[in-house]
Amino acid sequence: MRNRGVLVYLALTFGLTWAMMLIVARGFGLSLAEPLPQLWLAFIPAGAAIVVRRWVTREGFRDAGLALRLRAAWRYYLIAWFGPLGLLAAGLAVAAALGLYSPDIAALRRSGPGIPPALLVIMLLVVALVLTPVYWGEEFGWTSYLRLRIFPDRPLLATLATGLIWAVWHWPLAFLGYIEFGNVVLGLFWWTAGFLCQEIMLTWLRLRSGTIWTTSLAHAGNNMVLSLLAGIVLTDGAGLDEVVLMPVMLVPQLAVCTWILLSGRYRAADLRSHPSPARHCPDLLPE
Repeated sequence: MRNRGVLVYLALTFGLTWAMMLIVARGFGLSLAEPLPQLWLAFIPAGAAIVVRRWVTREGFRDAGLALRLRAAWRYYLIAWFGPLGLLAAGLAVAAALGLYSPDIAALRRSGPGIPPALLVIMLLVVALVLTPVYWGEEFGWTSYLRLRIFPDRPLLATLATGLIWAVWHWPLAFLGYIEFGNVVLGLFWWTAGFLCQEIMLTWLRLRSGTIWTTSLAHAGNNMVLSLLAGIVLTDGAGLDEVVLMPVMLVPQLAVCTWILLSGRYRAADLRSHPSPARHCPDLLPE
């Protein structure tokens, strides 16, 4: 039953998403960078997970982490909200140390005429908070459904496999005008590495906080704060190509992932805090 649920989830998520991408980009000639197509695409993983949970496996939502847990998990909400800004600062420091970037806020001034750079950053932090329900659409499918059910007896492998599948789900965007790489193969390699790092960090947040909303907030911050500001400062401002930008920004993410893995934050244990009615399976739990 679990295997059937995973297969149906993947078929729905990939089939509907890739078909919609082709229809929007090739059929209607619209940009996938526009908000409306992105909004529809973002909720396909959640919709597929709901269909599987409700009608395919009938396991329900007990392990979905839907409760906000604001009082118990407030520290992890703060990490999820401001963590992407910290990763951005660390990535800029790496770029500066490598001689690829001279600290300069001119690009930020140009990106928001009349808006002080500090205010622009604050505005993007608020936007990330507001858009958290949109990014829930992906996290409810990937981190809150698939990761719990793929390789259930090998939790770290489950996280890495989920990150890889999540990355492949995005790959058509590199051929449909959403993102452009000077070297497509190298670009997809670094992009995939970024998804793997993100899934390790998102899984850590999910397990430490006990809620999918912290991962949704962190995902929003990754896109609206870390990626957007890195692109403004290092691509628009410093002229770095994407295939150079991505490995530079990955350095601090790899450091965080290494700390998570080596400090014992991932270990096989009984799924006590997020029991699944379908199958009592091992998971990664905080110490």
